[in-house]
Amino acid sequence: MPDPVARRRSTRQGAAIDAALSAADGFLTAQALYDELRGQGASVGLTTVYRHLRRLAEDGAVDVVVRPDGEAAYRRCGSGASGEAEQHHHHLVCRTCGFSVEVEGPEVESWTQRVATDAGFTDVSHTLEIFGECGRHSSTPSPVSPPVRSGREPRGG
Repeated sequence: MPDPVARRRSTRQGAAIDAALSAADGFLTAQALYDELRGQGASVGLTTVYRHLRRLAEDGAVDVVVRPDGEAAYRRCGSGASGEAEQHHHHLVCRTCGFSVEVEGPEVESWTQRVATDAGFTDVSHTLEIFGECGRHSSTPSPVSPPVRSGREPRGG
C-alpha cells in the first residue's frame, strides 16, 4: 500500500502554514496561526489550517499540547538540524505567552514503564505537558532552573 504522506501534494497554503510554524516562538493554536497568516496577507482558510495541522500531527512533524482550556496548540518540533527525530521529550509551557521549554523526564519514563508493566500493558506511549508561568509572567521567581534541552522565546511583549 502506498505511503499516504508521500501522496500528499504540496500547496501554497501548506507551505505558508509550514513557514509560519517554523518561524513561531512557541506553541500556536490553529486560530492564532490563522490570524498570523492573515496578518501576513496569506490567502488561507481556517479549515485549511486545521486540516494541515492535523496532517502534520499525524505525520509527527509537529508537537501538540492540549492547553488547560482544552484547545490544542502546535509547534514545529521533533527534528534536529540533521532532520533526524529527536528523543522523546516533554514540555513546560507558559499559559500566558506560549513560551515553551523541552525537558527530559527520566523519572516519568521509568514510572510510566513500571505502571504499565504492573498492569500488564505493553507497547505503551504517553504525553506530558506541564503548564505554568514563565519567568517573564510569574509573580514568584523560580528558585531553580529546569533541565533545559532547548527553549523558544515568547513572541512580542
